[in-house]
Amino acid sequence: MKSIVFNEIKKILECDFVLENPKDKNLAHFATPLAFSLAKELKKSPVLIANDLASKFANHVCFESVQAVNGYLNFKISKAFLNKLATKALKQPNAFTKGEKKQESFLLEYVSANPTGPLHIGHARGAVFGDTLARLARHLGYRFDTEYYVNDAGNQIYLLGLSVLLSVKENILKEKVNYPEQYYKGRYIVDLAKEAFEKFGEQFFSQENIAALASWAKDKMLFLIKKNLEQAKIKIDTYANESSYYDALNATLNSLKEHKGIYEKEGKIWLASSQKGDEKDRVIIREDGRGTYLAADIVYHKDKMSRSYDKCINIWGADHHGYIFRIKAAMEFLGFNPDNLEIILAQMVSLLKDGEPYKMSKRAGNFILMSDVIEEIGSDALRYIFLSKKCDTHLEFDISDLQKQDNSNPVYYINYAHARIHQVFAKAGKKIDDVIDANLQSLNQDGVNLLFEALNLKTILNDAFEARALQKIPDYLKNLAASFHKFYNENKVIGSINENDLLKLFALIALSIKTAFALMGIEAKDKMEH
Repeated sequence: MKSIVFNEIKKILECDFVLENPKDKNLAHFATPLAFSLAKELKKSPVLIANDLASKFANHVCFESVQAVNGYLNFKISKAFLNKLATKALKQPNAFTKGEKKQESFLLEYVSANPTGPLHIGHARGAVFGDTLARLARHLGYRFDTEYYVNDAGNQIYLLGLSVLLSVKENILKEKVNYPEQYYKGRYIVDLAKEAFEKFGEQFFSQENIAALASWAKDKMLFLIKKNLEQAKIKIDTYANESSYYDALNATLNSLKEHKGIYEKEGKIWLASSQKGDEKDRVIIREDGRGTYLAADIVYHKDKMSRSYDKCINIWGADHHGYIFRIKAAMEFLGFNPDNLEIILAQMVSLLKDGEPYKMSKRAGNFILMSDVIEEIGSDALRYIFLSKKCDTHLEFDISDLQKQDNSNPVYYINYAHARIHQVFAKAGKKIDDVIDANLQSLNQDGVNLLFEALNLKTILNDAFEARALQKIPDYLKNLAASFHKFYNENKVIGSINENDLLKLFALIALSIKTAFALMGIEAKDKMEH
């Protein structure tokens, strides 16, 4: 809607301008401060300029009124124009708020947790954010692919195999063992050990078979991770294995050397990242010739940046903040534009239950498992709460609040608005087709503002994507639901003379809720069940 209004205004003004959304919709639906920027050029006061501009919009079909107020140009949208948009949306609900196909393409790498255990609640935040960002981008017309980088090599995988081996020795063979400090703990390791023992037999469990055991356990963990993601309605397009990039390491090092991005010192190879803003240079090849984690990551990012995407996006945990400079430095040395690599940091999550810290999972040892939380509150509530705050801010929530069946639970509150509308249609004995030709002329100002709010979803979605501020969507839904509930309580619907106008308005509100919820990975309820 905003882009349509912008283009209609531009036809009249024939210049560029900023179109704002005033908070008080009773004053205006849109406004522009154009007169202030023209004052110096025209050598007139903004008030006089705004008055002159307002006169150009007399009898425009899109606007009920265009007024000059203290130098601002205020636009109120006409009922006829809003009704036209509402009718189109209700006739083509699957196309509502969708964007036209765009040329810009993205590759998102996210989650990428080591395949050494199930996903915990910290992984869940980035997972939900990334999945929603992908849904939103595709809805708006972008090519948007997703990828999971599997760290299937290195010390953590060896340690996984060792952990399973030691668990077999202790829990099945009843031997006394000494565990390394970084040993993976939890019931899931014991379960892996039992399954491995049944599969391979007692003779298999010796030091020389740790690598094979680690590879088997890694595949099991990756399967579990995918299952965890499915529980949260998350599906990732491709999985890229760290091990598949090892053959490209030498070529990458040679390219870095040609661009003076690396040097040798103390028997190691260093990335000269301090030249590109990092606090110090970083080791990428150790004295024994083994690459660090950073080395493999550079090779992987070189591959990503070489593909046909306009921008690569990574979602990392907040503890990776210092890692940004290293990777961007390497990409710049390799000849890529570092601005084409975007990093989004997901901050930590604090989880409570009835005001007390949520208990750690016995299955994971010292983590809160994502699957445990989903079992308690469902994936819809999990997704909503992780999208309710900006990704790079700390999030604390009490799962008890999300189990309540009242207005204090935002998921319930929004769903209740959607279900209430279905209930009203059922009581009226009507369907959307019965009211789709209503002209909405009987709506009062509150009804018009509510209609505008429902039709404004596309603007919210665009803003949320461009700013990577997905919290704008649940904020919008809370406000829309609150406006609807207030309007419903203040206006008679069933049996009123303007019943069809009100039902058409409600149908559009339900469509906005359903559309926004779907982009969040949440299913809007037609009926509330206690």
